[in-house]
Amino acid sequence: NQSKGPAVHSLRAQADKRAYSQSMREVLENTDHLTIRQMEIAELIVEDGVLTGVKAVSGAVYHCKAAVLCTGVYLKARCIYGDVSNYTGPNGLQAANYLTDSLKELGIEMFRFKTGTPARIAGNTIDYSKMEEQFGDERVVPFSFSTDPESVQIDQESCWLTYTNEETHKIIRENLDRSPLYSGMIEGTGPRYCPSIEDKVVKFSDKPQHQIFLEPESKEMNSIYVQGFSTSMPHDIQEQMIRTLPGLENCTILKYAYAIEYDAIDPLQLWPSLETKVIKNLFTAGQINGTSGYEEAAGQGLMAGINATLKVRNEAPLVLKRDEAYIGVMIDDLVTKGTKEPYRMLTSRAEYRLLIRHDNADERLYDYSHKIGLVKDKEYQRYQTKMKGIYDEIERLSTIRFTPKDDINEMLEQNNSSHLKEGVSAKELITRPEITYDMMLPYIDAPELSEEQRRRITILIKYAGYIEKAKRQAQKQIKMEEKHIPEDIDYEDVKNLALEAKQKLSEIRPLTIGQASRISGINPADISVLLIYLKQKYNGE
Repeated sequence: NQSKGPAVHSLRAQADKRAYSQSMREVLENTDHLTIRQMEIAELIVEDGVLTGVKAVSGAVYHCKAAVLCTGVYLKARCIYGDVSNYTGPNGLQAANYLTDSLKELGIEMFRFKTGTPARIAGNTIDYSKMEEQFGDERVVPFSFSTDPESVQIDQESCWLTYTNEETHKIIRENLDRSPLYSGMIEGTGPRYCPSIEDKVVKFSDKPQHQIFLEPESKEMNSIYVQGFSTSMPHDIQEQMIRTLPGLENCTILKYAYAIEYDAIDPLQLWPSLETKVIKNLFTAGQINGTSGYEEAAGQGLMAGINATLKVRNEAPLVLKRDEAYIGVMIDDLVTKGTKEPYRMLTSRAEYRLLIRHDNADERLYDYSHKIGLVKDKEYQRYQTKMKGIYDEIERLSTIRFTPKDDINEMLEQNNSSHLKEGVSAKELITRPEITYDMMLPYIDAPELSEEQRRRITILIKYAGYIEKAKRQAQKQIKMEEKHIPEDIDYEDVKNLALEAKQKLSEIRPLTIGQASRISGINPADISVLLIYLKQKYNGE
């Protein structure tokens, strides 16, 4: 999204499926104090509402002080295509068939969700001449601030773009009765933002075509992922559908698409730390909490792991606010509003998205990371030095002046920017939409700064007014977050509180007034009543 503002810029990476798995396995197997066991957990051991261990199908018992449950889409998983239904996890891996019953017996409410996966086809059977080539980034930006950008400048693989057509749509419409999605065979709720191709054709019947991206899975494999073409149609219909796509007329399907149904818990049963309200010391993360997608799962896994550790240490949980991280937005949405369909984290869900850009993730989160030990002292000092360099340079730019006589007018003209008519500072020039800090370098005797620092200087200067406005808005909400609600409050005692509000507040048990205000069905009048009650009963604390 580089043609748009920094609030919606998004990093992307090409991840080799096979190489990544091998690399992470090596990391895990060589991590000190980590023991790996591969087995199916069938039961949670709970004493007086506190998790004390887990039991495997084999009967083996593992005692623990805390556990993080991240079942992915494997909890009572069922893979479906056509009229075929197999109780197995994705890729033929074993499903977790016993744990749901244990969770239900312990008082956890469950529901059924659905996701899907597209076919994989042999790369050497594709006619790429009929497709549009989609190049990787010219310059790869690493996801971590501690990664040297030069170390990741490797050749990128191209993806390819093709489209469905009327023939594709005709085959789908004529065979909807054979789709488990429409025959009633699939019970679970599917993701709104990653629909199957059948769903797209039915719900967007006015669209003559849909984009389909072909993505290589690994440099070591001949397997191509057909992004945007997930389906649960029978294999013979999949063959017909896929061969209508330009470039795939003679392709070989290596693995057919299928839908996956699985169990998830109602996330309203979670505290913002991702600890379950029903069972102390049990944390859950990923698709089991009702989310869809790898990134959402990774973010929750990180936070659940951090908070399980903090719980064992008897320390306060780390809860990121909505103006601090997309993770904070996602978890707050889940535990405050719940979800009736697989949840995706979209930039549009974040009201402070200009404050939670990817370029300033370190400024938002390094203090937390350093405090809990994820960022070491040396890296934290490097970050502090980097930020001092950025803010010192922004301050210096406000002192550098240019007049209409200066030769900078030539640079302005080359970039379609108007000539100077009066004296301005270098900082003021960078506020112009077409001017960046890098363009100013020949005229300002600049210190040696990294590409990342230079990019951040441009953003902080250019969007300063919008950023300050967003900060003021966030500050109002922060005051609401600082008004804590006692855990032992009985909402039935709160006079003049609407019945729906009492029910919702009793169910979700928000920890702050801010969280309470975001619950569906709670209106400003309810919040006013609650504030008056808290002030009277708890002396405003």
